[in-house]
Amino acid sequence: MGCGCLFALLAVLSPRLALLILWIFTPLVNRVFDEAWWWPLLGLVLLPFTTLMYVLVVDPLGPTNFWGWLLVLFGLFMDLRGYFDTYTNRERYQQYSPIR
Repeated sequence: MGCGCLFALLAVLSPRLALLILWIFTPLVNRVFDEAWWWPLLGLVLLPFTTLMYVLVVDPLGPTNFWGWLLVLFGLFMDLRGYFDTYTNRERYQQYSPIR
């Protein structure tokens, strides 16, 4: 019995945890990145949604699928939106005042 909906909920709420679970308990990450352990680690730290989408798309569909790359681009937009939201809300907190 699969638990795809539970994993999808986990991936939306915490993509870093979902990617880490995929890396530890499945061979997907190692198959996609061909034993280069530092690429998924870099993606885990900097662009978790993009790396998670890349792992979930490239393994079953292959690296040259248009719709797969569209999902990876969507993951990149989600990561960049998180960084942008953090940047725009930095003035709400007194201890993070901008340098002038």
